[in-house]
Amino acid sequence: MIIFGSKGYLYQLAILTLICGHCGNPSAHTLRKHVTKFTLFFVPLFPFSTKYATQCTFCGAEQRVTKEQAEQLLAQGAGQAYGQGGQGGQGGQGGPGQGQPQHPEQQNPYQR
Repeated sequence: MIIFGSKGYLYQLAILTLICGHCGNPSAHTLRKHVTKFTLFFVPLFPFSTKYATQCTFCGAEQRVTKEQAEQLLAQGAGQAYGQGGQGGQGGQGGPGQGQPQHPEQQNPYQR
């Protein structure tokens, strides 16, 4: 007797701020990848289906995207996270004080 089947895996790739096509609100969207793998004796062997989708965290609407669109969204999200894309960041350093590094005497006294 041979036991075979499939199993689904859901990966959250990123959380992006986008304007929802359903509700029109600028809100966080999760970019997800759903991979379905063929299993033999409950051991996942190889993927046979991969789908990408974004889901609005405001209204819950889900929209399918292609692999190319998902890669483009990931690249945009990485640029926003690291302070690139016209923000004046320094290659990989994001957050407050992106322009110039602050000296200890110039730091905000409430930020310790």
